[in-house]
Amino acid sequence: MNFESKDIRNVVLLGHAHSGKTSLIECMLFEAHGITRRGNVEEGNTVSDYNPLEQERQSSLFSSLEHSLWKDSKINIIDTPGSDDFIGEVIAALKVADTAVMVLNGAHGVEVGTEIMWEYVQNFATPSIFVINQLDHEKSDYDATMEQAISRFGPKVLPIQYPINEGTGFHSIVDALRMVVYEFPADGGKPIKKPIPESEKSRALEMHNKLVEAAAENEEELMARFFDQGTLSEEDLAYGLRVAIAHQSIYPVFCASAKKNMGTGRIMGFINDICPSPADRPAAPLEGGGSLACDVNDQTTIFIYKTLSEPKVGNVSYFKVYSGKLKSGDELINANNRNSERFGQLFIANGKNREPVDHLNAGDIGVVVKLKDAHTNNTLNAKGTDRKIEPIHFPEPRVRVAVQPPSKNDIEKLAKALHVIQEEDPTIIIEQSAELRQMLLFGQGQLHLDMVKHRLEKNQDLHMEFIKPRIPYRETITRVANGDYRHKKQSGGAGQFGEVHMRLEPYHDGMEDPADLNVRIREEEIMPWGGKLVFYWCIVGGAIDTKFSSAIKKGILSKMSEGPLTGSRCRDIRVCVYDGKMHPVDSNDMAFQLAGTMAFKNIFQTAGPQLLEPIYDLEVLCGDTVMGDIMGDLQTRRAIIMGMDSDGHYQKIKARVPLAELDGYSSTLRSLTQGKAKFTTRFAEYGPVPGDLQKKLMEEYALEYQEEHA
Repeated sequence: MNFESKDIRNVVLLGHAHSGKTSLIECMLFEAHGITRRGNVEEGNTVSDYNPLEQERQSSLFSSLEHSLWKDSKINIIDTPGSDDFIGEVIAALKVADTAVMVLNGAHGVEVGTEIMWEYVQNFATPSIFVINQLDHEKSDYDATMEQAISRFGPKVLPIQYPINEGTGFHSIVDALRMVVYEFPADGGKPIKKPIPESEKSRALEMHNKLVEAAAENEEELMARFFDQGTLSEEDLAYGLRVAIAHQSIYPVFCASAKKNMGTGRIMGFINDICPSPADRPAAPLEGGGSLACDVNDQTTIFIYKTLSEPKVGNVSYFKVYSGKLKSGDELINANNRNSERFGQLFIANGKNREPVDHLNAGDIGVVVKLKDAHTNNTLNAKGTDRKIEPIHFPEPRVRVAVQPPSKNDIEKLAKALHVIQEEDPTIIIEQSAELRQMLLFGQGQLHLDMVKHRLEKNQDLHMEFIKPRIPYRETITRVANGDYRHKKQSGGAGQFGEVHMRLEPYHDGMEDPADLNVRIREEEIMPWGGKLVFYWCIVGGAIDTKFSSAIKKGILSKMSEGPLTGSRCRDIRVCVYDGKMHPVDSNDMAFQLAGTMAFKNIFQTAGPQLLEPIYDLEVLCGDTVMGDIMGDLQTRRAIIMGMDSDGHYQKIKARVPLAELDGYSSTLRSLTQGKAKFTTRFAEYGPVPGDLQKKLMEEYALEYQEEHA
């Protein structure tokens, strides 16, 4: 079928892990007759959780695209993981969605994962509805969940429905918008509409009036009609709600039991009737300024929001048509690399199942396979059109590990396999660190990295070990020291001779030139790894020819790249070369380079050498009950607590923690809080390593050096 932009609904399901999103999608597809039998998570036969890893863990790890037909509309539904370890999947889905469905667990209320996702919903300014799910749970508490939702997300959260008999006997919902009771059979499905009992009329009417007021607020004409009549017609109410939701003026709340298939059909009807189509949404922002409206009559522009690699298929690209019409056989130009891509067969998806279509109109979401050089975040345009959709901005990684294969022969193979996964998941970062001599893997949490490892083992029989990553320490000095070094080498003919006298000082911006020396040359080197070397040539007369100054500085720089204490890089040092000797025959650049290296190394050891370590700002968002455990753990990690603030229902702990102490923190925090806390890290500064630890690190380096050079 050919769906116009106005007949398309793009919906993303969001919520904390185990809120029931996957089960809800099963009901949505079943109610729309997209499937004939509802699967369940426990049996591993749901449409959206089709990956073997998801079935094994009984939890969503990847986003998946489904679709259903409802009346004359096509509803695209994107299921997303609930763990913030996989937040990249959530952000990518939000990029192309026009409505967010926030699923709350009626037994657990608003959980931290939901709040994390809500931040992104707000960033994207996505119209939203809430669904309180699992009202059949014995511990379900609708009123408490509603109270939390209003407290956390604001007064725009307005209930449309409430349950009459939540808990194990749940089967009835009061709908205050339509002013009816939906009573469901024991096995769920289509409900019977009944009048609202007298005992519930007052509560239902109060909710109804609030909805009418909210619907009228955005339109002067509707507001005038409301004041004149005291209410709105069904048609006016629907229109007012449509406008209010599109402008994020209200966030309606529905009731459901996905397990029993109760309430889903009403949600689907509301999405179809009230939620915005792509044509109703503001124009999409373009990179560099400007915007692009959803217009089927414009030139074709599509945006790839997700990429998968399937063993027998190759790259599978998930995209949204932002403007125009995409047809099978069309050739588009990639705005990111200027390459031409021919689109073969187009598909719409239901999980792993794909259905071929001839074309897709502006606003629709589809799938294509085997594009040559198109990736996530790429924009592709019709020939003659040059525009880029504003890319998805993924969060910085929070954890890191070093990886190594069982054999050195597998390093290249491992790197290739990891880059394929990085293509699928841009929140994974791979770095071959020359400084640390390790391959580093960065991600959002330990579970995130464990999944990468698991996928390589399962899909490619490629094994790797996670090892503790080295720390990028820095070396500097704390006091002034003078010294000299003579390099002399004689081997038959011409020899090597160079003698250098120099002063080392700790450097900071704004330092005055040395007053007791005659400065001839001042050179400032900004080190690639941070900090500076400030080099002064203070030789008057001919003790050393000026032409050798660059060789001496080169020798100093070579030692700064592999410092005397632990082989770490040096920073923030001022060097003054004030005397020396040379030989008319044996002095050359190499001799003075070696003399400069050794002079720097020896004097460094007498200048109060100090090892520096990277310090990170850490923020933890958690509940009151686990604060003590988190604080206790941080104390064992040499953390300095910077403060504690309330953040809505949660507590925010701010601390500064050495990077060396953050190893394994993701797993520890998950264990301490049962996954009900989040954290972020950001590099702050380099700080001194405590003396006892510095001594230990120097001893370890000396031993390692001996072993390598034995």
